[in-house]
Amino acid sequence: MKIRDRFWLWGQDPGSHHACLDNLWKLPGVNRMEAAEGADFLGVRNCCRVVMLGKPEPPFDAESEKMKNMRQVVWSIIGDLHSKRNDTGYGDIDEIIRQAKLYPNITGGVLDDFFGEDRRALFPPRRLAELRRMLRTGAGRPLNLWVVVYEHTLGVVDKACLDECDVITFWTWRGDELPNLDRNFDKLQRLTPGKRRLAGCYLWNYGEAKPMTIAQMEDQCGKYLQWMRQGDLEGIIFCSNCIADIGLEAVDWARNWIKAVGDEEISAR
Repeated sequence: MKIRDRFWLWGQDPGSHHACLDNLWKLPGVNRMEAAEGADFLGVRNCCRVVMLGKPEPPFDAESEKMKNMRQVVWSIIGDLHSKRNDTGYGDIDEIIRQAKLYPNITGGVLDDFFGEDRRALFPPRRLAELRRMLRTGAGRPLNLWVVVYEHTLGVVDKACLDECDVITFWTWRGDELPNLDRNFDKLQRLTPGKRRLAGCYLWNYGEAKPMTIAQMEDQCGKYLQWMRQGDLEGIIFCSNCIADIGLEAVDWARNWIKAVGDEEISAR
């Protein structure tokens, strides 16, 4: 297996990051690149296709068709915090199972922005266990339950919730927290023994509403690659197509880095 086979795109509707709260994150330019286009542009073959601002709405057939040639696709069970239609206790799980029956490259469902107080109340461990059971049995083949964990939520995450998830994705929201990446990842490892883990890599410093520097990109991606080689990390998720075409230096750096390291062989998981 090549390292690029472990790289993912965090895919959302074009323009959704600019549209969030009237461009809260001060993004430049105009975004028109779709998720499948963004993955191809960066040179990755897997996608977490995530609902943002309530879009897309089921049925997901048109989007799944665009991604049918990708290696793996994971759809969101619940989207970002602004996607309130997902907060039903079940989210889009029935639609994900239906899509998985149609598209064999769909391999799971992800809980985005999960460890806020409201969502933890809506999705207690017993509900997650039910969602996991539905994913494992509903499509005629087992699908995995993924979850988003931010570094700033490490102190409030419910280990019982993590225990019900198959794949943990770990994100550092603020660029000024990246110097603490080793310490924070160590905390995550202690909370998630035996779990599959992927690191989220922002191509824009959303937490501080400014560009991610090349030094920050070099540091975090270097560590993620080291942890992948050690077997502590399965892969990297790059966020996202929604900023891939707006002229960011961090995007160009990531694209070149993926090209440089992507053909290295790594043990399959």
